[in-house]
Amino acid sequence: MASVEATPGRTPQGPGPGEASTNFPCPVPVPGPGEAEEEEEEEPAEIHLCVLWNSGYLGIAYYDTSDSTIHFMPDAPDHESLKLLQRVLDEIDPQSVVTSAKQDENMTRFLGKLASQEHREPKRPEIIFLPSVDFGLEISKQRLLSGNYSFIPDSMTATEKILFLSSIIPFDCLLTVRALGGLLKFLARRRIGVELEDYNVSVPILGFKKFVLTHLVSIDQDTYSVLQIFKSESHPSVYKVASGLKEGLSLFGSLPTPLPTGILNRCRCKWGEKLLRLWFTRPTQDLGELNSRLDVIQFFLLPQNLDMAQMLHRLLGHIKNVPLILKRMKLSHTKVSDWQVLYKTVYSALGLRDACRSLPQSIQLFRDIAQEFSDDLHHIASLIGKVVDFEGSLAENRFIVLPNIDPEIDEKKRRLMGLPSFLTEVAQKELENLDSRIPSCSVIYIPLIGFLLSIPRLLSMVETSDFEIEGLDFMFLSEEKLHYRSARTKELDALLGDLHCDIRDQETLLMHQLQCQVLARAAVLTRVLDLASRLDVLLALASAARDYGYSRPRYSPRLLGVRIQNGRHPLMELCARTFVPNSAECGGDKGRVKVITGPNSSGKSIYLKQVGLITFMALVGSFVPAEEAEIGAVDAIFTRIHSCESISLGLSTFMIDLNQVAKAVNNATEQSLVLIDEFGKGTNTVDGLALLAAVIRHWLALGPTCPHVFVATNFLSLVQLQLLPQGPLVQYLTMETCEDGNDLVFFYQVCEGVASASHASHTAAQAGLPDKLIARGKEVSDFIRSGKPIQPVKELLKEKQMENCQTLVDKFLKLDLEDPSLDLDIFMSQEVLPAATAVL
Repeated sequence: MASVEATPGRTPQGPGPGEASTNFPCPVPVPGPGEAEEEEEEEPAEIHLCVLWNSGYLGIAYYDTSDSTIHFMPDAPDHESLKLLQRVLDEIDPQSVVTSAKQDENMTRFLGKLASQEHREPKRPEIIFLPSVDFGLEISKQRLLSGNYSFIPDSMTATEKILFLSSIIPFDCLLTVRALGGLLKFLARRRIGVELEDYNVSVPILGFKKFVLTHLVSIDQDTYSVLQIFKSESHPSVYKVASGLKEGLSLFGSLPTPLPTGILNRCRCKWGEKLLRLWFTRPTQDLGELNSRLDVIQFFLLPQNLDMAQMLHRLLGHIKNVPLILKRMKLSHTKVSDWQVLYKTVYSALGLRDACRSLPQSIQLFRDIAQEFSDDLHHIASLIGKVVDFEGSLAENRFIVLPNIDPEIDEKKRRLMGLPSFLTEVAQKELENLDSRIPSCSVIYIPLIGFLLSIPRLLSMVETSDFEIEGLDFMFLSEEKLHYRSARTKELDALLGDLHCDIRDQETLLMHQLQCQVLARAAVLTRVLDLASRLDVLLALASAARDYGYSRPRYSPRLLGVRIQNGRHPLMELCARTFVPNSAECGGDKGRVKVITGPNSSGKSIYLKQVGLITFMALVGSFVPAEEAEIGAVDAIFTRIHSCESISLGLSTFMIDLNQVAKAVNNATEQSLVLIDEFGKGTNTVDGLALLAAVIRHWLALGPTCPHVFVATNFLSLVQLQLLPQGPLVQYLTMETCEDGNDLVFFYQVCEGVASASHASHTAAQAGLPDKLIARGKEVSDFIRSGKPIQPVKELLKEKQMENCQTLVDKFLKLDLEDPSLDLDIFMSQEVLPAATAVL
């Protein structure tokens, strides 16, 4: 607001501090590209999936609100049990599942089972049925072709638009097209993300992306949990209704303090972290893809490329949430900070492009970044830099353009800036025409209201009628000042108009035009995010490999199994003072079934997990903690290591163990890796031993098609009773130990052989059990081994006899022989004789 004040008897001066001001305060500094900036907290992402099943094929499409993108999977064959669909559901965890009301029995049964999973975390999806007519092929094609997509330039003709979409969407996959059509219908009906917008505002769709699940290695959620690939920990907060989940100590997540970085997740941008999690959930057998990842990691591990890796990592820190900004532009909700973030992102992308052009173009990723980060990025950055006044926009918290962009805006701003001195003169003239009792006045400008004459309230002005002044129109009273319209202020309104609002309107129009220019190049921005996130992930994996001394794995499709030389557990080696590496080899003449025995706490479970983690890391394209690793064709990893108990499951611990083993027995192939630890301990010893032996014999009976099995057990009878057939498929391993007097020394080294004893007493002593209990336990164990009856402890027996004798004496002392109702025969038969038997 601009204001001036004049008093009679002296020449009015220019406005003092606080008396005259414009709507453009002093600019504040804009954070430079190297300065840290906080990203606002985003709303949780929602995924809405649409699926169709017909004649053994699946059509799947889903919408992700985090990037406003529709993902689709081309028609894919699936078993009647819909295992592929279950894999997709486990991976993306949708908020809702949309399908046709007309379904066959298999899909109906599957959806019924899905809806009944009350234990599903965080919650089971909502099942939504739409009329089958909404999934018609022709109407689905029409919806796809008539959609309003920001990534398609408005200059395209209808024919060009059809050709463009045909290059992205496989219209020959009929189920996929119908699923896409049904998904668009659902989005339009539910208005996902635009519930509070005008009805003519459509759901923003920033792109279509294809995803495939071929060549993937099957890993279930139990395996991810027991191998600590992922580990979510609850972090309650008094500021949130629901407890937040954060990644705990895991292969993906963070290390304990004071170490500040994660194990493998060292990504600098959010989308890099998202891609790394996707790679973890989609380990692959595609050797071309795996080797392309390893090539980049190996390049950045070279000492001469360390500076380049650090420079690229810094640039990646400025790659921000572009899809969210594009979504806001589509909905006209762009914030001032969005322009600055987009500007930094684009210029950082140009820096990545220039850096990658100097790197070997034989590496596919560098070549893609150098070629696909086109001049459109420079055009976007140039437009934003020339148009947006960052300092002024941040100060005013609205979009402001730089000078010399629009002459009309510049002229209006000059008028607005010159108002204080001009209004001082107007106020002086107005004061000359006012009553002499009025000591001063000012002319002010209020946006949306216009120019007003402001005078102080006199003591004589008590009632509203006292406010009337001839020649002036009273408007309102505020802070003991009266505001009027005069002939001069009305003339100013007509002459200058509402400058502030006019400037805002014209700058908003320019912002809309700039948004359209950016949205027309949304495709290149999306590609920037894809390639930058890939580079971010590989730099993170290279950083971990450099710090922890990982080596590059080799892939041998002809190798049946894995070969690991001096492998290490990637988590345990960071938490333990010393770690003993161990080798592993399965397949070929080394045996497909490894039976590992050894004392408790000797390292059997760590060895199993180590084999599983090294294999997993190789299958996501990471270097591995081993001197050498050769990975053969592995199609799945199954585990029975730790019982994931839950009251909500309604199952016993042993039933959960059985379910995990049953999953491996029913699904493992000759290319699968199976890790079993202490199976059978949750029930009767004989029954548990029999079940374990039966499972192993089942796999051995398969001969050359037996999966690669590692079994750790304390059932020494499995070997002693020769419950397993002898042959080249079985190999017995043990954890090396040495007895030093009464102490047991663990070497944590795997060697061939069978443990002679479980040494449970040593483990019990380490756990702090009293020596007396341990001695008795060893005594009972010796009785059982020798087949002798278990004898009670003599000291305990003597104490018990003395207690029984004292009880019998007490009964006699309490006996009243003069009581006429006393029957000695009954007393002897019911009281004395039973007690005497116990004494004897």
